[in-house]
Amino acid sequence: MNTVKIRIENLKCHGCANTITKGIKKYEEVDNVNVNVEESSVEVFYTGDENNILKYKNKLTKLGYPEAGHNSIISSAKSYVSCAVGRIS
Repeated sequence: MNTVKIRIENLKCHGCANTITKGIKKYEEVDNVNVNVEESSVEVFYTGDENNILKYKNKLTKLGYPEAGHNSIISSAKSYVSCAVGRIS
């Protein structure tokens, strides 16, 4: 099993964490996801090769949580929507 820790932008609360966890766990090779709100990081435990890391980063960006240092106004707006959805579910 492999693991990658990705520092991200716009992580505000456990609603955000719920959205991220659900989004990343959709990939069948993912065994577990740990979201640390205090550190603004996502740790993904997966099988397969390192090519999957780019897929996870792209998914995080699509949800509004890009890798640290790659934030934009659009990502910030997406994160508010993702946060709200995560709080509801």
